[in-house]
Amino acid sequence: MHAITIEQPGGPEALVWDRAPDPVAGEGEVLVDVAASAVNRADLLQRQGFYDPPPGTSPHPGLECSGRIAAVGPGVSGWAVGDEVCALLSGGGYAERVAVPAGQLLPVPAGTDLATAAALPEAACTVWSNLFMVAHLRPGETVLVHGGASGIGTMAIQLAKAAGATVAVTAGSPEKLARCKELGADVLIDYRTQDFAAEVKEATGGAGADVVLDIIGAKYLARNVDALAVSGRLVVIGLQGGVKAELNLGALLAKRAAVAGTTLRARPREEKVAIVAAVREHVWPLVEAGRVRPVVHTVLPMREAAEAHRLVESGAHVGKVLLAV
Repeated sequence: MHAITIEQPGGPEALVWDRAPDPVAGEGEVLVDVAASAVNRADLLQRQGFYDPPPGTSPHPGLECSGRIAAVGPGVSGWAVGDEVCALLSGGGYAERVAVPAGQLLPVPAGTDLATAAALPEAACTVWSNLFMVAHLRPGETVLVHGGASGIGTMAIQLAKAAGATVAVTAGSPEKLARCKELGADVLIDYRTQDFAAEVKEATGGAGADVVLDIIGAKYLARNVDALAVSGRLVVIGLQGGVKAELNLGALLAKRAAVAGTTLRARPREEKVAIVAAVREHVWPLVEAGRVRPVVHTVLPMREAAEAHRLVESGAHVGKVLLAV
């Protein structure tokens, strides 16, 4: 098969469409002919040499894909050759074929075309697991979503609104904030010109956000805690703003607040299977009903992965950038 390979870590030019060994469906796995994958921040870090794949997984980037089942391995039931699926991966999506644990497969939702379905697994699993399984977001609460125009952000806005929450978002331009508003965001904050903690407190009558979903990390830690309501929950899922910061424990205790940090890629298979099952139960009906939709900025050929990485690094996109085989 062909796949995106990385001989030496570096810039986007390190991504090369080249021949690679064909994967084999092992026990409990299926082989998927990839139709499309999507670019995630973790792929950029892997390309740069900062985020190696978990041991025993594909060396190729790509944390999600869509496609058709080409073969079913031993011990797999409920799936058949030819089924149209999308999948949460530990890697390997930037390729013509990938082996996937059967429990990490999802059917392509009704009303979603095969390529577009590649925009769903990583964002849906990340948002559902963090907003609802970790932070326990409830109807009537307020959630602050950083990076509202990102793939994660656009999914978080829609799922939080579907759950009956008030949604505040940060983004870096009026145009991106307008897109967030179209998706249902209630409080729009330009992080370049506004203090998000002050804006959230003003919008909530001084109470603050019950949940903060953060992709920035160290740079935002103090202000995120400031933005929290009493009994608030801060969930850190990204480190774009650094890894080390000072935390005022007094402020945390005074609010009886909690700080959690999670990643998805390195979770054990059984945890990923549980998350995928929850997404199929709770998110897929919303997608099929049209209440939640994948937001796709553009689709590029897989062999142009370098250009896709440049686009994501520029921050000019809204939603997901897809790579089609």
